[in-house]
Amino acid sequence: MKKSRGRTGRKRRRKHLKSFMDGVNCSHKLEYIKLQKWLKERGFEGTNLRPAEFWGTGRGLMATKALQAGDLVISLPEKCLLTTGTVLSSCLGGYIVKWKPPVSPLLALCTFLIAEKHAGEKSPWKPYLDVLPKTYTCPACLDHDVINVLPKPLKKKAQEQKMMIQELFRSSRAFFSSLQPLFAENTGTIFNYSALEWAWCTINTRTIYMKHPHRECFSLEPDVYALAPYLDLLNHSPNVQVKAAFNEQTRSYEIRTNSQCKKYQEVFICYGPHDNQRLLLEYGFVAMDNPHSSVYVSAETLLKYFSPLDKQRKAKVAILKDHDFLENLTFGWDGPSWRLLTALKVLSLGADEFACWRRTLLGDVTSARNEQQALDTAAKICHFLIEETQHVLLQISQLKKDKENLKTHLALVEMLRSEDLKILQKSAEILCNLNLAT
Repeated sequence: MKKSRGRTGRKRRRKHLKSFMDGVNCSHKLEYIKLQKWLKERGFEGTNLRPAEFWGTGRGLMATKALQAGDLVISLPEKCLLTTGTVLSSCLGGYIVKWKPPVSPLLALCTFLIAEKHAGEKSPWKPYLDVLPKTYTCPACLDHDVINVLPKPLKKKAQEQKMMIQELFRSSRAFFSSLQPLFAENTGTIFNYSALEWAWCTINTRTIYMKHPHRECFSLEPDVYALAPYLDLLNHSPNVQVKAAFNEQTRSYEIRTNSQCKKYQEVFICYGPHDNQRLLLEYGFVAMDNPHSSVYVSAETLLKYFSPLDKQRKAKVAILKDHDFLENLTFGWDGPSWRLLTALKVLSLGADEFACWRRTLLGDVTSARNEQQALDTAAKICHFLIEETQHVLLQISQLKKDKENLKTHLALVEMLRSEDLKILQKSAEILCNLNLAT
C-alpha cells in the first residue's frame, strides 16, 4: 500500500511541475473576467484560449483544446477593435477634424489612449486599458546606462526612437492645448511626456496591421493601426506560422494557425522573421534561439583589418559603398553571411586581381589566396567580436550589482548579448572547420 501512495505523490508532483511549465491559468483574475464580459457585450464569442502566466514568456494565452493546422485561433469582431474610426466617433473627433495641419493617425490614437486612461472609471474602454502594461521595455524607455551597453547599430536606433517621441511630443503640444474644453484639469498635466511615451509604446508594440482608407482630417502617413483587445495577449515565436487578416465577410479580425498546439500549451503567433535587435527595438523583448538572429559587423570594424597602405583601399571602399556592401554584414547561426564574405573578398583583392572586382561581387572565385584571406579575416573579426561581447557581458553584470533599479532592463540586454555570443561562437566553429577543410 505504502508503495502505491509514494507513486501517487510522485505523479502529483510531476503533474504540478507540468502545469508550471505549461502555464498558470489567470482567467479567474478580476481584470480578465471584466475584459471577457466587455468583449462578449461587443459580440466576441467564447474562445479556445484563456489568459495564463508562462514561465518563459510571462503573460500569454493558453489553448483549452488541441489546435490543428488550419484551425481558427481567434476571431475578434470589428466592434472590439480600436482604430482611428473609434477616435473620430469619440468626443475628440470634432477637435481632430478642425485641427490644422492635420494630425497623424498615430497621434490620434495616442491622444485617445491618454484621454481614456485619464477618464478612468468613466471610460468605456476601461476593461481593456486595465490589462495593458503599465510600463514598457522598448529602447525609447530605457535609461542612458542601459542604452550604452546595446550593440552599436541598436544603440543608434534606440537614440533615434527616443528623439522621435520627443519630437512628436514637442510638435503636438499646441494640439493637446486645443482639447482643453474637454477637461477640467490642465491638458499640460494630462498629456505629459510620460503619458505620450506610454501611449506610443502601446501602439508600437501591440497594434495589428489593418489598412484603413485615407481620411482628409489626417495627415498623409499610412493609417494601418488597430488595437485588438485579448488578441494582443498572444506572444511571438519565430518557429510558428499563422495567417492573420481582417475578414470582410464576418467583419472580424481572424488568426488561423499553420502549426499544431497541444491542449494547455501556450498559443503563439509570429510577428515576422525579425532578428533579436529588431524585436527589442519594436516590441521590447528578445527571443531565445531565434533562427533569424544575427550579429552585425560595422564598416568601421571591417576596415580595421585592412592596411591603410593598400593603394587601392579607397577605390575598394567606394565600390563596396556604391554597391551597398558596407551595410547589413552579419554573422549568423550558419556562419559569416554571403554579403560579409563578399565584402571581405573585395577588400582582399591583390593589386593584380583588382580588375576582377565585378566578378568578385557576383560571387566568382578570384584566387585561392583571396578566398583564404577572406576566411582568415572573417575568423579574426569573429574572435574580436566574441571578446568585445564577453567584455560587455561583464560590464552588464557589474551594472546589475551597482544599479538595482535597472536590473530588469539590464537583464534584457544581457539576454540579447548572450544570444549574440552563442551566434559568434557557432560562427567561429564553422570558420575553423572551413579553414581545416581548405
